[in-house]
Amino acid sequence: MRFGPVPVDEAEGAILAHATAAGEKRLRKAHMIGAADIALLKEAGVREIVAAVLDPGDLGENEAATRIASAMTVSGVEAKPAATGRVNLHARAAGVFTVDKALIDAINAVDPSVTIATVAGYATVGKGQMVATVKIIPFAVPGDVIDRVVGLCRGREAFAVSPFRPRKLGLVQTMLPGVKDSVLDKTVRVTEARLARSGSRVVGERRTPHEAGRVAEAVTGLARDSDIVVIFGASAMSDPDDVVPAAIRAAGGEVLRAGMPVDPGNLIVLGALDGKPVLGAPGCARSPKENGFDWVLDRLIADVPIAATDIAGMGVGGLLMEIPTRPQPREPVRSPAAAKVYAVVLAAGRSSRMGGPNKLLALFEGKPLVRLTTERALASGSAGTVVVTGHQEERIRAALSGLGATTVRNADFASGLAGSLKAGIAALPADAAGALILLGDMPGVETADLDRLIAAFEAAGSASVVRATHGGKRGNPVLLPRSLFADVATLEGDTGARHIVEAEGLAVVDVEIGEGAAIDVDTPDAMRMAGGVLQD
Repeated sequence: MRFGPVPVDEAEGAILAHATAAGEKRLRKAHMIGAADIALLKEAGVREIVAAVLDPGDLGENEAATRIASAMTVSGVEAKPAATGRVNLHARAAGVFTVDKALIDAINAVDPSVTIATVAGYATVGKGQMVATVKIIPFAVPGDVIDRVVGLCRGREAFAVSPFRPRKLGLVQTMLPGVKDSVLDKTVRVTEARLARSGSRVVGERRTPHEAGRVAEAVTGLARDSDIVVIFGASAMSDPDDVVPAAIRAAGGEVLRAGMPVDPGNLIVLGALDGKPVLGAPGCARSPKENGFDWVLDRLIADVPIAATDIAGMGVGGLLMEIPTRPQPREPVRSPAAAKVYAVVLAAGRSSRMGGPNKLLALFEGKPLVRLTTERALASGSAGTVVVTGHQEERIRAALSGLGATTVRNADFASGLAGSLKAGIAALPADAAGALILLGDMPGVETADLDRLIAAFEAAGSASVVRATHGGKRGNPVLLPRSLFADVATLEGDTGARHIVEAEGLAVVDVEIGEGAAIDVDTPDAMRMAGGVLQD
């Protein structure tokens, strides 16, 4: 492949490197130049473009990515169609992700033009979650490079998602003087919530004195009707011969491992009785926060083998987030400053489907729609509001008079959504942790809905994408974390941030807000049904 300036007369079949205007037509990046495009470019006075010209034997980026994804042996995973040189692979069901690291490393070492990225090995993943992505960096790759990658894939499973199998869990809780029933009751609730992700359930519970013999009797009784038995000790395991491991042996079982290099989770016990796993839960498993207990339990539920040597290898990456309720936290708890979320109202569009009137100036409750949307954003818990204007900018600004929202103009509004997203994000201050993207034409989205999205963003650590849904289907608004701001700046044309979200593999938190997430007013009929009155 040759990359660089190409005379327009010689550009047929070349792949455009940058978006280029050809008179009134805008040719997008990665567009393959045809004869008609050449005529338009010459008419517009363009004599040279920056493009990629394929050599014989080269494969285009999408074909190359598809060949690699098709050559990999995978299980429990489905590949999406290639786009922009990328094939994303998603889990067919919730479960545990396993990967042949040596194979992925070998593929990534073949040539810098070929990359594969995955989530961490043994990560718990949800149904539909992206677990891996194949990305071709340039517009084309020599065919022999792809042949080498395909050869590496033969006879080896690259990665898999082992689906959860709903299990029946027996629960033993030991008691010492002073242990409150409320603590034991909460442990049951937390455990049931932890099992919900796999469809598993607690089928029996025994509460017994903190004595090895009594615990052994409870374990034996529960094991008959359970797939897994979990023991919560009133006192944490402090020795391989302490009450919980001793009880497993007294019941006729085997202790495979006592202790793990994961914190929180150090004091776990892994055992077996009659072929069934028996876990001594660390105290941190009474908390819903992720800890070493989750790593072991999820693998057992997904039928992913786990031995003492596997647990011994969990130390790298095993220092997890602190649980403040522990009796002796590792570090004093510091209260972080609240993450600042700014609202970005997109109000630059031309309302082309409306047939003339600007939908954003339609009256709702006696106010222009763009003013109503902006008022709701300003009344939310956001730290500030930016409105992106473009089409009929002066009329939009007049509709916002006196509100105090920041306005920024998208000079490239005619090219589509990307320009407005870029302009809005670029206008945010340096302390913005997230951008709440609102479409200006969604009258059903209330201030309370925006506050719910912001609260979900903060609860997820201010690092996830938060998306409004209706009936489980994605809608708008969408809250983007700061980590995606740089990627937004690369968007072109009439495209939003959806493919960026998928490519980055960030966690997505869906928040059901009702039909407001799905109602926009693009047409006169939709406007009438929503209660709006169009203005000339």
